[in-house]
Amino acid sequence: MKFNVKTTKPESEKLDALVLGVFEGEKKLSADVAAIDKAMGGMIAEVVSGAEFTGKAGSHVLLPTMGKIGARRLLLLGMGKRASFKLDSLRQAAGRAAQLVRDYKFKTAGAPLADHAGAAFPARLHGQTLAEGILMALYDYGAYKTEREDAERPVFEAVTLFAPAAETAALKAGLADGERIAEAVALTRDLVSAPGSDMTPTILANRAKEMADKQGIKCQVLDEKAIDKLKMGALLGVARGAMEAQPPRFIVLEYLPVKGRKPLVFVGKGITFDSGGISIKPADGMDKMKYDMAGAGAVIGALKAIASLELPVNVVGLIPATENMPGGHAMHPGDILKTMSGKTIEVINTDAEGRLILADALSYAERYQPEVVLDLATLTGACVIALGNQAIGLMGNDQGLVDQILAAGERTWERAWQLPLWEEYSEQIKSDIADVKNGGGRPAGTITAAAMLAKFTGAYRWAHLDIAGTAWEDKGRAYVPKGATGIGVRLLVDLAREYAKGGKAMAAGTSAAASAASNGKVVPPAKPAAKVATGGTKISANGAKTGAKTSAKPAAKPASRKK
Repeated sequence: MKFNVKTTKPESEKLDALVLGVFEGEKKLSADVAAIDKAMGGMIAEVVSGAEFTGKAGSHVLLPTMGKIGARRLLLLGMGKRASFKLDSLRQAAGRAAQLVRDYKFKTAGAPLADHAGAAFPARLHGQTLAEGILMALYDYGAYKTEREDAERPVFEAVTLFAPAAETAALKAGLADGERIAEAVALTRDLVSAPGSDMTPTILANRAKEMADKQGIKCQVLDEKAIDKLKMGALLGVARGAMEAQPPRFIVLEYLPVKGRKPLVFVGKGITFDSGGISIKPADGMDKMKYDMAGAGAVIGALKAIASLELPVNVVGLIPATENMPGGHAMHPGDILKTMSGKTIEVINTDAEGRLILADALSYAERYQPEVVLDLATLTGACVIALGNQAIGLMGNDQGLVDQILAAGERTWERAWQLPLWEEYSEQIKSDIADVKNGGGRPAGTITAAAMLAKFTGAYRWAHLDIAGTAWEDKGRAYVPKGATGIGVRLLVDLAREYAKGGKAMAAGTSAAASAASNGKVVPPAKPAAKVATGGTKISANGAKTGAKTSAKPAAKPASRKK
């Protein structure tokens, strides 16, 4: 996709389609649209004043121009009510417009900036949001299709935005930001969409290494011997069933451009296929269990975006990767696993494996003396029951951090909802024969899973994001086609950007008790920043081999940037 920014009049540009946003219930045309309407002989005003097209969000009308303006067609797009229009409304509108332009087989489209906004968004943020919406909406995972119905369809190849001269530089920078972020989301979607046979722990590590090499990020891939040396008994316990065919990997990504600052540590669950192990899942729906590494995919995508944006913030990504399979060597219900921390876990259910591998990764995170640690995991079906497919389940041990995540979720529309993490829930995961058990029964399943993880996070501020309900889309939405959503990438990038701007933007909360006291509170979105870091390089795939290093110490110096 090529993005152009021009200061010329929209009606004079040669395009396949000119997109104009129309707000619900508004009959008066804006100045830009009025000028186009005049050239069209009042056609737009006639349509808007009628009852057939009200401007309701998601609606549209396609009009022929009959040579009266440069564009061959006018696409009137319903924007919904102006009073409720927000940043994500713009992203959704951009996504809907892009899909319509594609489906109508147009190659080029344009839009005036002012009439797409509907709110006073800074030009750079406006450009980023448009690019995100357009590119994420056009994503298509077609890696395995040999015959495609759309093979002969013209490629939607260029978007032209018309803006005042004073805003063009900021708009172009924002479009570039959005492209980089959308590329990272696409990478995550690709990783999550791949079949389990083609996204094994080793392949996932290879893909992480490819990304890191191109972005100037340090990458270590620890093999099963190195994992054993670290005494990660929980990760190895889950991996036992697939050890001979698909051994585990522990992936460490370090983006450390700023000397003397503590890093943000992002931990992603990397179960590349989850059969449930000995506690095997029902056959119905098991095919989707390739998505159980969506947390890992989000961490890889977020590191890609943060590095390509050249954000001045230190970030570490940790990914425990393994399959969870039955077999003669698989762990059994009732087994006791000794973790890297020295604590022991009684295995009640081998299908509660995600919290096991995360326990070792969260212990490993301590060596970085992190500013904060966030883990992302498709952890519990209980979260889907509680929150459906709209919200991330959020818990943590520090209210300041939780509030930052809630606010970032509102800005990016990767929204989270805070659940309680009271000490009383820990009663459900007490074991008679070990320090803790990995299942607390059906009641509060999402919370008790987080309560177990909390036992391994005592040395730092931490938050857990359960993305089980949000990492996969069954129906398709404005800029989220069916399949892997790439959830978490934009949220993590936004958090990193906030921290880069403010240093202590992720301020410490009062205490874990304060966190529990205000559970469920949704923080209004903070005012978006007009300026963000720029720069970065384009990325293409290659076949770089992974290295299995046993050294696990953080890099003493920032990784060099590759240009």
